[in-house]
Amino acid sequence: MTLPPAIEAKGLFKVFGRNPKDAVRRLRTGATRADVADAGSAAVIDASFTVQPGEIFVIMGLSGSGKSTVLRMLNGLLPPTAGEVLVQGQSVTKGSAKALRGIRQRSVSMVFQHFALLPHLTVLDNAAYALEIQGVRRDERRERAREILGKVGLGDRADAMPDELSGGMRQRVGLARALTSGTDILLMDEAFSALDPLIRREMQEQLIELQRELGRTIVFITHDLNEAMFLGDRIAVMRDGRIVQNGTPEAILTDPANDYVAQFVQDVDRARVLTAGSVMAPPAATTPVSAGVRGALRVMRDLQVGSVSVIENRRFLGTVTDRAVIRAVKDGRTDLRAIVHTAHAAVHVDDPLTDVVERAVERPVPVAVVDDAGRLVGAIPRVTLLAALGNVPPVTRENPVIDLPATVPASEITQTLAAVEQPATAARASRTAAPTMVAEPGGRPVTDARATTEGAAR
Repeated sequence: MTLPPAIEAKGLFKVFGRNPKDAVRRLRTGATRADVADAGSAAVIDASFTVQPGEIFVIMGLSGSGKSTVLRMLNGLLPPTAGEVLVQGQSVTKGSAKALRGIRQRSVSMVFQHFALLPHLTVLDNAAYALEIQGVRRDERRERAREILGKVGLGDRADAMPDELSGGMRQRVGLARALTSGTDILLMDEAFSALDPLIRREMQEQLIELQRELGRTIVFITHDLNEAMFLGDRIAVMRDGRIVQNGTPEAILTDPANDYVAQFVQDVDRARVLTAGSVMAPPAATTPVSAGVRGALRVMRDLQVGSVSVIENRRFLGTVTDRAVIRAVKDGRTDLRAIVHTAHAAVHVDDPLTDVVERAVERPVPVAVVDDAGRLVGAIPRVTLLAALGNVPPVTRENPVIDLPATVPASEITQTLAAVEQPATAARASRTAAPTMVAEPGGRPVTDARATTEGAAR
């Protein structure tokens, strides 16, 4: 059975003022905020989006863009002037007050920017507070809260009071409270904005880990595009009450919808957003390990490259360079596996470019990209990586990506292969062409072919 979307927002408007309905009517015909100022202040204008279960959906924009107003309409804290919100298929805007309370208790939790902890309760009881409201027994709710506190790194501070904690710890308590409630959906309103940069990054990484482990759906509000790009599976960018673009971080970064979004993303750390899969090229220079050292050398000579990826059953084993292979050929070695450089590990197709940069610094060969099964699916030469980080236009036929160039001349490779292969060829020829001498009656030597013929005649 197909699950309904976690959240559906359909044509949401929120207008504060004397005549909100008239303002909505005019906004639907293309009027701006300024145009309807006489009727009211338009905070949100025709916002529509869908959030899938288990997704981190980020709504971002500058102050006054309407992002926090949208969030408050998702759980009914603010009724929309027009439009509808569905949570797991149940209407927030058209249901009864009792139904709305049920949604808030069972489906949706909220994490606030300024923690909203109860100062007279311990960390443990703050984390368990949502369950207390639901009527869960004290020992049961405290057990569940203690488990979640351990997941957010506060297992040893359960008995502390809020004023004994740092800002980062307090925010962890707020997050633990939302997770302890057991709801499927978390609404997070600028939850990390008040934290110091280092603590903020730790919280971002911890949120992603918790989301992967617990599978919660998260709607996250922020004004920081780097934070949005780091956290979001999808991002809705808002300006003046409208959603101006909704897409994946990569799509927003590489294909901004308008000049406003383009200006927003121009200073984004692209290495944290783009993935290996988004910039990789097809793995042109490959050879199976069964081809041996001479087979690998022929591939590099024919493609005029300085390295190849060695594969076995499509799985990436490592890389070899032309200098290493030609040295092995001259030494009479044949096993390609013995000289494969495995320390140059591949990156996963979903890894950020920050990981690719680390690999690219280690060795000049293209960085191999693999899928979940370890199969080689692409490669990233250094020039491709630099182009992606520098926002250079895509590679074209006029501006091709060059793999690691050959460091051994093709003529030297040909001579080396010939020197190894000529004796072997001559030996095979002598075995097949040289006649075998036998003695016929009377002592005169003849070839085995003649002896056979004459013997048959006799």
